[in-house]
Amino acid sequence: MLNTPTILVTGGAGFIGSHLVRRLVNRYPQHHLLNLDKLTYAGNLANLQDVESAPNYTFVRGDILDGDLLADLFVKYPITGVIHLAAESHVDRSIAQPMAFIETNIVGTVTLLNAARHAWGDDLADKRFYHISTDEVYGSLGDTGLFTEHTPYDPRSPYSASKASSDHLVRAYYHTYGLPVLLSNCSNNYGPYQFPEKLIPLMINNIRQGKPLPVYGDGLYTRDWLWVEDHAEAIDLIFHQGKFGETYNIGGNNEWTNIDLVRLLCDLVDEQLGRPVGQSQGLITFVKDRPGHDRRYAIDATKIRTELGWEPSIQAGEGFRKTVQWYLHNPEWLANVTSGAYQQYYEKQYAGGR
Repeated sequence: MLNTPTILVTGGAGFIGSHLVRRLVNRYPQHHLLNLDKLTYAGNLANLQDVESAPNYTFVRGDILDGDLLADLFVKYPITGVIHLAAESHVDRSIAQPMAFIETNIVGTVTLLNAARHAWGDDLADKRFYHISTDEVYGSLGDTGLFTEHTPYDPRSPYSASKASSDHLVRAYYHTYGLPVLLSNCSNNYGPYQFPEKLIPLMINNIRQGKPLPVYGDGLYTRDWLWVEDHAEAIDLIFHQGKFGETYNIGGNNEWTNIDLVRLLCDLVDEQLGRPVGQSQGLITFVKDRPGHDRRYAIDATKIRTELGWEPSIQAGEGFRKTVQWYLHNPEWLANVTSGAYQQYYEKQYAGGR
């Protein structure tokens, strides 16, 4: 595969990345998919067992902060495209450890930009660098309105500030160096293989085990939820058909307050497990609010719909039900992730270097 046009996906063993890698490996057999992932707590190769032996797929364990490694990859493989998903992404972790987010999300992105720019030089005819970001860079909405591609940035957490910075740097490389870049900002993703510190898998797992369900503040914080496979389809479209230098907002048109979503998950899990529906709502526990908690996110996805023909394929009720079913039917995956057993395997498997 060394002479086959290669797409480098960073963070491809993570939640969104694994869905994207699976899609691209299966959909584009004429391309080589190179998955670069550091395998932190959020990266899990079990997410990709169904494609790990595909002839057009290669996994490399590595860090986007490692400039020498990136340079070596661009020499070894004919990389024509980069889809950059690797990031620290959990707001609570960014509050506790902001420097990890600055290093990975800002310095790591610049290291990757430099590697692509130096490898490609002036030969940009078939090249593209696609940076995936978040709607959190826009700050917080009131009771009405939607984020558009022209909404001013107003990040409120170390996580969103680090992503906003990386967005600006990607655009700067387009304007300053002519690097052919694409960007997208998405709403909250949900679906199979999501690390269970995130809201939906955390709640499903706690409901299953009869543990308390912590809900921040008054529970009225509102998010727009996007089915992860719809997001992977949107990334595929933008990568292949998007206009360089442009940003595309990707949203699910699916707003829920946290408390209403948790109550729905309670009822869906109760139903699936044969419990009295409503029983698990008694586990809901309101906890101290998160610092700098944004009240509402919601995306206007008109641009990607009108320009590229994308729209969500799945409605809220069906998507949440499918998500609950997946987690309940995959207790071994959940047990391995929550115990950390998968990371012990990696340390043994990859001890001593790349």
